[in-house]
Amino acid sequence: MTSLSSIVRNVLTIEPSAPALEYEKTWHSWGELTAIIDAVETVLQKNGIGPGARIGGILRNTPQIAAVIIGTIINDRCVVTLNPALPDAKLDNDIATLKTPVLIAQSLDWQRPEILEAARRTGALCLEVTGDLDTPVKTVFEMTGSDFDTDAKGVGIEMLTSGTTGAPKRIPLMAENFSKMVLDAAVYEKRDIAAAPKLSRSVTIANTPFSHIGGIFGLFVTLSAGRKACMLDRFRVDEFVDAIQRHQPKVVGAPPSALRMIIDAKVPREALSSLVVFRTATAPLDPSLADQFYEIYGVPVLQNYGATEFAGGVAGWTLPDFKKYGPERRGSVGRMNPGIEGRVVHPETGEPVAFGEQGLLELRAKHLGDGQAWVRTTDLARMDAEQFLWILGRADNAIIRGGFKIIPDDVVKAIESHPDVLEACVVALPDARLGQVPAAGYRVRTGHTLTEEDLRAYLREKLTAYQVPTKLLAVDEFPRTPSMKPSQPELKKLLEAV
Repeated sequence: MTSLSSIVRNVLTIEPSAPALEYEKTWHSWGELTAIIDAVETVLQKNGIGPGARIGGILRNTPQIAAVIIGTIINDRCVVTLNPALPDAKLDNDIATLKTPVLIAQSLDWQRPEILEAARRTGALCLEVTGDLDTPVKTVFEMTGSDFDTDAKGVGIEMLTSGTTGAPKRIPLMAENFSKMVLDAAVYEKRDIAAAPKLSRSVTIANTPFSHIGGIFGLFVTLSAGRKACMLDRFRVDEFVDAIQRHQPKVVGAPPSALRMIIDAKVPREALSSLVVFRTATAPLDPSLADQFYEIYGVPVLQNYGATEFAGGVAGWTLPDFKKYGPERRGSVGRMNPGIEGRVVHPETGEPVAFGEQGLLELRAKHLGDGQAWVRTTDLARMDAEQFLWILGRADNAIIRGGFKIIPDDVVKAIESHPDVLEACVVALPDARLGQVPAAGYRVRTGHTLTEEDLRAYLREKLTAYQVPTKLLAVDEFPRTPSMKPSQPELKKLLEAV
């Protein structure tokens, strides 16, 4: 039976000297990845760390950490994600509370004194992946403790949610479910997963952080297809466009905010001439933004919809579907993925609503729960008879202002419709009289100016009075989650300080 682990193992051995991952314009071979995987495995086995064990990793987007992730999953252990972008104090607390028997990081993170001390206090086996092929792995601290949470049998990844609307929480993703989601993604490339794997000449531009499910999911989709990848730390317009021009991919992916950045930077059309499709996910896509990108660059924007809790993808567009149905299903996130059923129910009664009506999205699949029960999301949605899905916002993110319900996405759309606004984010602030009030941060387009007074006057024409934010704050850049969404908790702190 074909499995993700068997496919990845086969790909690694097809041509060990062939280039696999590029980082900072230097290629690393499949053999180099294998050497790191084997070196880590040797140390783990020597220390009695067997299958089902939890392996904490400070996950930077580098070939060395990619090898650690690959080896952990194909050797039936659990990757426990630690975000390198966190401030030292928060990462320190994460390390202390997770109680993993093993912690792996690169030298850059072991040079952070607070992190080094936090790791030492846990008594965990601490390893450094070096990038030196003669000594791929070094022991930073031997294991001295015993109070660890070790058992994660059957779990492939403990992944942090994005933390867009609140404190991130760690979700266990079953290895079998993760494998199925990666293999099911082959439908978008018309690949036969049962066929013998082979190396591809194409290159994936990988810019989603490994601390986000999309980063690890994308890594394994790329591996299982035998493709090379150009790894970027995060999305930056110049680096992203340079990678496209050097590698000429047909398909790239990034959050909707990246589309705005590309347009705002006035990237020339010819710089993206190799692209056939631009895929986007992690946040709602404004259809007018997709239309604008297509008008400028001639590249269709295909949205996907997924969630950490469901091990990745739930729905998405294929290019044939887009060509056939795109105009009439504008704003949809595509059809439900193979093996996943969806329905829309009334928020209070739980009864299914008619096609085209709004309600809460529920999902059912063999890899969700017991495989029989419907799992309710917090997403407002509608669906048509052909299983095309529209995501309309989050039910749990509504702002109740004196009894009036405000959907933040509606306010965001109004702010972003102003010609001088590049991006906006709306949060709820507490109010002694009304309970909650909306407040917003916004970014102005390069070379434009927009005062708070002018934006407020514009919004009074676009929104009902209770929807207009009580505070408007211009920011040069939003604080962001690992998936590049504006972080609502951090923006809320900024707005409360004004």
